[in-house]
Amino acid sequence: MAIFKGAGVAIVTPMKENLEVNYDKLDEILEEQIAGKTDSIIICGTTGESATMSEQEHLDVIKFAIERVNHRIPVIAGTGSNCTATAVQLSKEAAEAGAEGILLVTPYYNKATQKGLEAHYTKIAEAAKIPAILYNVPSRTGCAIAPETVARLVKNVEYIVGIKEASGDIGNVAKIMHLCDGNIDLYSGNDDQVVPLLSLGGLGVISVLSNVAPTYVHDMVYEYLEGDRAKSCKMQLDAIPLCSALFCEVNPIPVKAAMNLMGKEVGPLRAPLTEIEPQHEEILKKAMKEFGIL
Repeated sequence: MAIFKGAGVAIVTPMKENLEVNYDKLDEILEEQIAGKTDSIIICGTTGESATMSEQEHLDVIKFAIERVNHRIPVIAGTGSNCTATAVQLSKEAAEAGAEGILLVTPYYNKATQKGLEAHYTKIAEAAKIPAILYNVPSRTGCAIAPETVARLVKNVEYIVGIKEASGDIGNVAKIMHLCDGNIDLYSGNDDQVVPLLSLGGLGVISVLSNVAPTYVHDMVYEYLEGDRAKSCKMQLDAIPLCSALFCEVNPIPVKAAMNLMGKEVGPLRAPLTEIEPQHEEILKKAMKEFGIL
């Protein structure tokens, strides 16, 4: 059984002006997401600025989300690292804290071989013993997991159940589904490619857009899954300008700007990320107004 179907939000981590995590605001936006029909919370992913958190902070944020959500919807913890030992430790602690799953980005910077990736993922999954979703985003990590490696892991490692595919290469996704005989939980990692991946057997999306439009993204996926593919496709196409605006600078710069424009007060970004450039903020405002959320 899949960890979730539908729209999982790759949730931001709100910050105070002094750049400490704003737990009161995180509590608030978790509740807003659940009320907005989000199907899963993905905590401490790329959008959550996990790369600038200490290990203790990373675990504290994961534990806080698990406690507050309290199994109303699944919480999936981003516990990937470019150090296998670190990923093992984070994953075990997330599992012990009650996470329903873990999201494991490919090891960045090291540029592991496919053999190395296979060993890395196997060791983490066998240590954590909860469902694990691989995360393929080579544009950020410089390291892609090959379809053949995905298939071997899914077939041979008990707890590896899915993949968040953010390569942008639909042919690559089709090959994964072919080699896995469709027996893998596929999630789009790109908001502008949700419906194309659903057409290949996907179960949903791990979404940045859901931070500002949770009900819309949930409905878009479920219209497709429940048979109204034309409506789902129209919703996908209607969202394209906003999807583009949310990536006019590196994620999560625009989505935090969007949430602040909406009055959600999620605060600043941690360095080396900087606040959105004025010209890009205007693009974002225009797209938000056209979409009806500003």
